[in-house]
Amino acid sequence: MKYQGCLLAVKDMEISKNFYEKVLQQKILMDIGVHVTFEGFSLQQGYAELIGVPSDSVQEESNNFQVYFEVEDLDTVYTELKRTPGILWVHEIREYPWGQRDVRVYDPDKHIVEIAEDMGVVIKRFIGQGMSVEEVAERTMFPLEVVKQYMHL
Repeated sequence: MKYQGCLLAVKDMEISKNFYEKVLQQKILMDIGVHVTFEGFSLQQGYAELIGVPSDSVQEESNNFQVYFEVEDLDTVYTELKRTPGILWVHEIREYPWGQRDVRVYDPDKHIVEIAEDMGVVIKRFIGQGMSVEEVAERTMFPLEVVKQYMHL
C-alpha cells in the first residue's frame, strides 16, 4: 500500500483551484474538471455524490483537519496573504514553544490551511542568535543529531 495524498471536498472547483494555484502557488499536476490533483493533495467537486452520501453530511468548517505547508520566508507569505482579498484567518502569525512560527487560514471551503516556517529556518535562526546546538535541540525538541544535520543544509 502506498499513500497518495489527501482529497478535499470542494463546492466550486474554479474558486478552490484558484486559491491553491494562485494564492498558495501550488502546481496543478492533473486537471480533469471535477477533480484536480496538486502535489500531495487533490480537490474533488461533487464528493458526496461520488461516495454516495447525502450532500448535507459533508461538514464545512469542521476544524478537525488541515493541509500543511512549510515555507522559507513566512513573513513574505504573511504579507502576501494580508493583501489577498477575502482571506478568512484562523489566526495570524503565532510562535510555538519550539520556536516555529505559522499562520492558519481557511480555504474557500473552510478547510484549515497551515503555513509554517521550515524547521531548518528555525534552527538556523536559533544558531544565528547564539544558541548552542544543545540549546537548539532542547528548544525545538529535535534530536541533537537532527539539529546538526539541519545546520549543514
